[in-house]
Amino acid sequence: QVQLVESGGGLVQSGGSLMLSCAASGVIFRIDHMAWYRQAPDMPREFVATITNGGRTNYADSVKGRFTISRDSAKNTVYLQMNSLKPEDTAVYYCYLDHSDGMGYWGKGTLVTVSS
Repeated sequence: QVQLVESGGGLVQSGGSLMLSCAASGVIFRIDHMAWYRQAPDMPREFVATITNGGRTNYADSVKGRFTISRDSAKNTVYLQMNSLKPEDTAVYYCYLDHSDGMGYWGKGTLVTVSS
């Protein structure tokens, strides 16, 4: 089993920055990729950013140029640096891990609130 714990969420003013962290623990053999998703109230969960085992990244158009995903493989931790935050970025942010055992794992989420 793999556990994911997100941290770093909070309240920030529009234009501000936050960094989210997600630490993976448990029985980890090989991580294929890790990602961030978010879910705003009454909206479906949506993709934000992903980083592969080789360090290749991909972003949703809505966050390109503002968010940066990075990874510390030695610590099994993924980060999301969020700059120039907008009220529409308000959501619960979830960490996702795609494991080599074919299973996908989700964290419980961390709330980001951006005030206007």
